[in-house]
This record gives sequence, C-alpha cells and structure tokens, in this order.
Amino acid sequence: MSGSSISNNFIEVLSFWEKGIWNEGLLVFAYQMMLILVLGHILVLSKPMDSLFCVLTSSITSTSKAVVIVSISTMLMAFFNWGLGLIFGAILVRRIGEESQKRGLKINYPLIGASGYIGLMVWHGGLSGSAPLKVSESGHLSSLTNIGVPDFIATSQTIFSLENLIVFLILVCLMPLLFLWLRHKTRLTDITPIETFKTSTLQKTQGFHPFESKTLPAVLFGVLILSTTGIVYHQELWQLRLTPNILNFFMLGLAFVLHGNFNNFIGALKESIGDVSGILIQFPLYFGIMGIMKDSGLATVITEFFVSISTSETLPLFSFISAGLLNIFVPSGGGQWAIQGPIIIESSAQLNVPLPKMIMAMSYGDQITNMLQPFWALPLLAITKLKAHQILPYTFWMFVAGSLIFIVSLFFIY
Repeated sequence: MSGSSISNNFIEVLSFWEKGIWNEGLLVFAYQMMLILVLGHILVLSKPMDSLFCVLTSSITSTSKAVVIVSISTMLMAFFNWGLGLIFGAILVRRIGEESQKRGLKINYPLIGASGYIGLMVWHGGLSGSAPLKVSESGHLSSLTNIGVPDFIATSQTIFSLENLIVFLILVCLMPLLFLWLRHKTRLTDITPIETFKTSTLQKTQGFHPFESKTLPAVLFGVLILSTTGIVYHQELWQLRLTPNILNFFMLGLAFVLHGNFNNFIGALKESIGDVSGILIQFPLYFGIMGIMKDSGLATVITEFFVSISTSETLPLFSFISAGLLNIFVPSGGGQWAIQGPIIIESSAQLNVPLPKMIMAMSYGDQITNMLQPFWALPLLAITKLKAHQILPYTFWMFVAGSLIFIVSLFFIY
C-alpha cells in the first residue's frame, strides 16, 4: 500500500471519528445520561432522604446488620436510578461510620463501604439502564445499523421482563448473604475518625430572592411537572415503555417536591453538577469510536468474528463477557452501548437470538466489571474517606458471585 493511500485512509478514519463525536442523536443521549446522574444526586440531598438515612442507621449495631441494610437498600435505589444508588450508598456508609464512631462500635468499615458500591452491579438492568432505555426510543436502533430492525424495543421486554426481575430478586436475596460470609472471614477494626457529614446542610445560594425560599411555588411546580409526565407520556407508561426523557422528567418534578423550595434545589444542583465533569468529555470521545466502528466496517468484522465462534445458545454469553471486558476500558454504560450496540444488533440478527436478551446480556456484562473497575467508586471513596485498596478485595468477591448469577441466568432463566 502506498504512502498516499495510507494517508488517505487515515484522513478518512479521522472523518469517521469526527462525524461520530458530533452525532446529534448521540449528543442528546449524552445529555440525557448526565441528567440521570445529576438528578439522582439531587434527590439524595433532599430532607426526606436525610430522614431515611436516620431511620436506616438508627438500628445498626453491628457489621452484619449494616451490610444487609446497606446492600439491599442500595440495590433498590440503584434499580430506580444509578446516580441515586451511587450517592445514596456512599452517604449511607458514611453515616454508619459516623454513628459507629459516636457509639464506640467496632465495625468492618471497608466491607460496609463495599456493600454501598453494589448498586453499580445492578444499575444497567434497572430503570436508568442506558441500553434498555435508549432502545425504547423510536428510531434509535435504526441509527446504529443499516440492517432492518424494529422501531423500538419496549422496556417491558428488557427492564420489566419477568426474566430480568427474577435476576434482580436473586441478587437482592443472595448478595447480602455473601457480605455476611465475608464478615465472618474478616476481623473488626476501629474506623479512622471522620468529620461529621450532614447531607441536609446545603450551601445557600448567594443573593437569592425570598420567593425562592417559599414552599408552595416549588411544590406546585414539581406537581405540575409530575402531572405533565403522566398526561404526555401516559401511553408509553401504560405500555411499560420507559425512556430517558420520561425518567428525567419524573425525577425533576420529584426533586422540586422533595426539596420543598427553589433555594434548596439550587443548592443541591450546585453540589451535584460536578458529577458530570468527566462524562461530559468522555461520551463524545466514545461516540467518535462508535463512528469509526460503524462507518469503517470494523463493527461488521467484529460481529462476524463473534458469529463464527458462537451458536444461538452461546452468543449471549460471549456478549456478556465482551461487555465486561470493554467496560474495563470504557467505564460508561452509555458510551459502551454506543460502541457495542451495532455489534449486538447485527450478531443477534445473524444467529436469530432475541434482541432483548442480547441487550440484557450486554447490560449485565457492563455492570458486573464495575466491581473490578474503580472509576465509578471515586465518589464513594471521596465521601466515605476509604481507599480503593480497602474495598477492592470485597468487590472482587462481588464480581465472582455476580458473574456466576448472571451466567447461570442467561442459560437457565432467559
């Protein structure tokens, strides 16, 4: 191949990359995912959530109680919203550390910290899962591939499918047992003294108008948004066809209601907005990779490789494994779907595997290696004052147990 041909090919690849970065549909997707994270954090900082923290921590007298309460409540929160689950688990662990410090209790603080991170192991199969939400939007599938695809796949076939709900129930039942086993394999230690952390104390915005401190306007505005959600999206809700727009609209209205006034909401927003600083840049770069894979034909080559080594029975397993590996390098469910989505769609069509099953296999693979990838643990580590090396020995066992559950589920439940 001549030097000019190499140069032309390189320029062409760069054009594919640039085209992917500024793909308008995917940029909308990035903004939707950023809102999911920010609104989840805003909800955690509301006074009702602070009251919930008090209730949950009041009955904790041992590590065993702590890991059960933290793991179950965090998984439930993360199933609703991954940002909510991530910050909720971190703050709950911190509050338990504070209470134990006051009472002079000896606990395994790193193990409890690991249990507060378990939401990132269930989130992609939940209501804020990037791939299941995005494929429920009309026309999204056809934007990823040139083959014939359905207009959308409703979340009733993915998130709300009986199979996925059974998998989630198994995780809720078995993972706390894993933490109890780990508790008996480790010794109790004194926790490092930490400063008291108040979730309900938000920095007041400067120069706010007295109107912003009134309860009625914010609550009425929140109720208006919630009512609009029900009116405008009633057909999609009735069909269990959840989309990012529906979820974000609902959480926005709920946030105004729970915070009670605009000033508290703005304070929580200022505290939460830093969450998106990383993915603001990451997502477009991932979209650029997707553009290269799609327009250069690389996605087709990878698809043909997986098809060549797979059968209709083993393709979901290989998708699960490849998604887990990719997540280590691309720690973002939304970015990963942008890259792996075309491969999932085309390999599913070639081997006649139900696309909803393939989407959930990818979702499970993406979320399980979060237990090995500490990227999303950074907020938890910052809040709890733990170090990555303190929780990783426990999250490794979470990875092993979760992988077994997901693999067995793909073969015997789906």
